[in-house]
Amino acid sequence: MLLVSRYIRRMPKTTTCEQFMRGVTAYVRRHYKKSMLPRLAEHPEDRLTCSVVVYSRLNREIWMIGDCQALAIPHPSQKERKPTQQFTHPSVEAGESFFFDNPKPYEAELAAMRADEVRRQLADGKTVDQLLRNDTARPVIIPRMIETMRQQNTSYSVVDGFPIDRLHVRIVPLDFQPWEIVLASDGYPFLCPTLEESESRLRQQREDDPLNIGPRFQATKGFHPDFNSFDDRAYIRFSI
Repeated sequence: MLLVSRYIRRMPKTTTCEQFMRGVTAYVRRHYKKSMLPRLAEHPEDRLTCSVVVYSRLNREIWMIGDCQALAIPHPSQKERKPTQQFTHPSVEAGESFFFDNPKPYEAELAAMRADEVRRQLADGKTVDQLLRNDTARPVIIPRMIETMRQQNTSYSVVDGFPIDRLHVRIVPLDFQPWEIVLASDGYPFLCPTLEESESRLRQQREDDPLNIGPRFQATKGFHPDFNSFDDRAYIRFSI
């Protein structure tokens, strides 16, 4: 994450998504020892890895590499907002709010597997607090998680110092109307137009379902009592 953020701060404003993918890959790769490269080529799960979502002001595009999410919200100066909807069209038109994500494959399947195991252990007598402090259901999905990591930049995209799989990079073009943009990591189960709302929904999720086993939301881990969330989170909102 630190390497990618450093690269973004230094890259020219004219950078295209293709140039960004090549440049950030080369930048991360330079931080590997040459002796490590053969093993890393065979074992993607050992690479430095992160997801990134970028807004290019010059290109008016959102670039999504890995599991991240975004909102495009009509600026208040525009006509009355319509409900947020899933993005399906190749460009966004003014007057509508759109939600975008770029989830890893099998993430939902892994979360469902863990949820089933949590429910089984609860039925066998484990308490919610015990599972929050020691998630004994998570080891059940670890082997499958490692298998999916071995497919990074094959079945899904990440930044890891190896060629980024363009097929799984999501590029969202925006028109020239005023927009409010929200970019966030996947640590927010329910992404909202404001940070306050997003944090509130996160707190509500913790109160209602601290183990994250559904039905509204499932994850591959729950809320540990010593942490204020179950995953890392980043959130930024700005107007264009």
